[in-house]
Amino acid sequence: MTDPNAIQPSELDQLPDRDPEETAEWQASLDAVTKAAGPHRAAYLMRRTLERAEGAGIALPKLLETDYVNSIPTSAEPAVPGDEALEQRITAWNRWNAAAMVTRGSKYGVGGHIATFASAAWLYETGFNHFFKGKEQDGSGDQLYIQGHASPGIYARAFLDGRLNEEQLDNFRRESGGNGLPSYPHPRRLPWLWEFPTVSMGLGPLSAIYQARFNRYLANRGIKDTAGSHVWAFLGDGEMDEPESTAALALAAREELDNLTFVINCNLQRLDGPVRANFKIVQELEAQFRGAGWNVVKTLWGTAWDELFQLDTTGALVRRLRQVPDAQIQTYQTRDAAYIRQDFFGGDPALVEMAKLLSDDKILECFHLSRGGHESRKVFAAYKAAVEHKGAPTVILAQTVKGHTLGEGFASKNANHQMKKLSVDEFKNMRDLLELPIKDSDFVDGVVPYGHPGADSPEVRYLQERRAALGGPAPARRVHPVAPLPAPAEKAFASFDKGSGSQNVATTMAFVRLVKDLVRDKETGKRWVPIVPDEARTFGMESLFPSLGIYSPKGQTYEPVDRDQLMYYKEAQNGQILNEGITEAGSMADFIAASTSYATHGEAMIPFYIFYSMFGWQRTADQMWQLGDQLGRGFLVGATAGRTTLTGEGLQHADGHSPVIAATNPAALTYDPAFAYEVATIVKDGLRRMYGEAAPGEDQNVFYYLTVYNEPMPQPAKPSVDGVDEGIVKGLYRFNTAESAGITPPANAPRIQLLGSGTAIHWALKAQQLLAEEWGVAADVWSATSWSELRRDALEADEALLRGEERVPFVRQALQGAEGPVLAVSDYMRQVPDQIAQWVEQDWSSLGADGFGLSDTREAARRHFGVDAESIVVAALAQLAGRGEVKAASVKEAREKYGL
Repeated sequence: MTDPNAIQPSELDQLPDRDPEETAEWQASLDAVTKAAGPHRAAYLMRRTLERAEGAGIALPKLLETDYVNSIPTSAEPAVPGDEALEQRITAWNRWNAAAMVTRGSKYGVGGHIATFASAAWLYETGFNHFFKGKEQDGSGDQLYIQGHASPGIYARAFLDGRLNEEQLDNFRRESGGNGLPSYPHPRRLPWLWEFPTVSMGLGPLSAIYQARFNRYLANRGIKDTAGSHVWAFLGDGEMDEPESTAALALAAREELDNLTFVINCNLQRLDGPVRANFKIVQELEAQFRGAGWNVVKTLWGTAWDELFQLDTTGALVRRLRQVPDAQIQTYQTRDAAYIRQDFFGGDPALVEMAKLLSDDKILECFHLSRGGHESRKVFAAYKAAVEHKGAPTVILAQTVKGHTLGEGFASKNANHQMKKLSVDEFKNMRDLLELPIKDSDFVDGVVPYGHPGADSPEVRYLQERRAALGGPAPARRVHPVAPLPAPAEKAFASFDKGSGSQNVATTMAFVRLVKDLVRDKETGKRWVPIVPDEARTFGMESLFPSLGIYSPKGQTYEPVDRDQLMYYKEAQNGQILNEGITEAGSMADFIAASTSYATHGEAMIPFYIFYSMFGWQRTADQMWQLGDQLGRGFLVGATAGRTTLTGEGLQHADGHSPVIAATNPAALTYDPAFAYEVATIVKDGLRRMYGEAAPGEDQNVFYYLTVYNEPMPQPAKPSVDGVDEGIVKGLYRFNTAESAGITPPANAPRIQLLGSGTAIHWALKAQQLLAEEWGVAADVWSATSWSELRRDALEADEALLRGEERVPFVRQALQGAEGPVLAVSDYMRQVPDQIAQWVEQDWSSLGADGFGLSDTREAARRHFGVDAESIVVAALAQLAGRGEVKAASVKEAREKYGL
């Protein structure tokens, strides 16, 4: 009878066998072992054989999962340098103060999380004492992405080493008084401590990968030696469900980022319960990371398990650990020894015999307390293996207990993420467990005291000595005093002032041309970081390929297919362009790393990230907030902008709302320039503000968002009147009047002010002609370069008024004395121009492209949304008719004439 499970010859047609007899002998040996010793023994031998092959460099697919045991056996663990007893006491103080801080704050109802740091304390302490480099040696040090919910433990350590005081701890989550601590890592709120905002889960892992990659980019381009910098990302096992968490694993492996380590705290719990109740999250993550090409180190069991593994002569224990789902592991954490004997050991005769050799105390020690992530020796071994591994990034899967040392009411309970405080009795039990010298009398009126061994205690001296040896405090953010970047030559900007004559030029093309000139600047050209998600040719950037090169750590190992062309595809190890492929999230992570290099590495870089505008704020707005939180600087460029400029593309590409989203971000300066000279003026001012000499009171920690269009039009010269540059930067200036446009309206003609932004100004200019020639109406046209900056200025004026200061908003100043009503139009939804309506003294009306986009020609799309020149004319006449300045019949006549 044919074995149905046997591989049939047809399946091996593409695998020639030069010795079928030898192959048959191997297969027969496997069959014999399976029959004689059972399938477990056969699987064991196969695994060991594959491991031997892998170790010998034989080209075989890697094993994606290993057994549910530590990667580094106890016998191979290196000795931990330093004083383990002192480190134990330091960790105890930090555990105590983290819990005390959150508990004391609970009386204000501000919340906080205790259990996460309790599970991860040794993961941090081992790093702080032995691995994490500070910034006082090379200015960069290591980059630490701290898990957001563990922040109380980091504050507790900063308190122990004197960087925070009791008042600040008591103001945890109460910042408005000016001496508080933000709930989570936040550089904008505590800029001397936090480098990276991480609590928007999933963005930390993604950013860490691109930060490690950017470190290599700086080194390969000769800007800074970052060989001493290592990126550590502390993550939760539940956080790994976020798609961003694993989106760039392949990039990290492909580029051999051995300067990167993920430390995943596998306490098997997410916010409401088990991460993988019926499965095993550690095994799943191991397979995922191994499959992506990462080095995986599992640190699962503490030393108490050594005795059990030594007793496991049949492999029954390892098999059982592999079988038990995570939720049951959590249950063991809360049950007595009798339950564990029955449920864990009782189903296998070999395990029943093993359990007879174990006391109840031993069983409880193993199943309640002993996890690899709770022992400095285990964690040290994993970290040492990570930093010594070459050729691939490392992930450490450290198993812990959520709520460890906080008592039976916390440990492994599904609700512990929402549990905000301990009772006095629970604190006293914790004190006894941690052996801290805190007296009952220290609990005054039921308030838990903070604990500190003293500024000159052995613990504090040891902590500070270890940090000094590693290069200073950590985490720490430093903005190194560096001279402002010199302004590029004026020629690069002034060339746009004369316009393009009869040549049609889109503002996207104008921006790219400007960058081409700026990257040639001898002083600052090398600091530009062009970033594009696989659309460089769409934006006309392919001319930069041969001159700047596309960054690749491998250089170019092939001959490009277009090598004989002028603008061939050139990759280089020192390439300047980051062409990321189809990943807006990855491109944004690039941008964040580059835009904060001035602080991370003391090297100011000027990133510009150009993208399809629809796939910017809509797709990655959370990362734009991360950028603002991290105090990033640079230029975001939403190309092919607007709802009606992409002919034929349709709904998915038609962006009519990005400026609305951008306006919600306090760090984003959003501009919708209409002309090339406006683009140049805005970029020039952005370089001054972010990288040069900012004016008094100006925040340098901003980023610019420019929308540019793919609609080629003749570019006019900059108007030679006073205040144009100021108006461009502040958001509004008069482009022309009816008279300066060469239009001679009738005497006493009604007048209207047309405000347009971006490509819409061209419709306004056409409407200006139609109004004069066909309806006897004089229209002045204004370029509204930034609706949101006008609004912010007006809001600041309102705030000043509340303080008793008289200040007129710029939009009101600009429009002062302008005759007639105001009609505003843009290629975005009406909400964009309506941002300023309440501060405009004239009668206000607006047009915009509200609703979903559609596929058609530009003209048809604009007619559909009612924003084309003819629609503007009808809307203008309706406004004037409402004021009694034109006949009401004119509105109907115009509507019929234009087919609206």
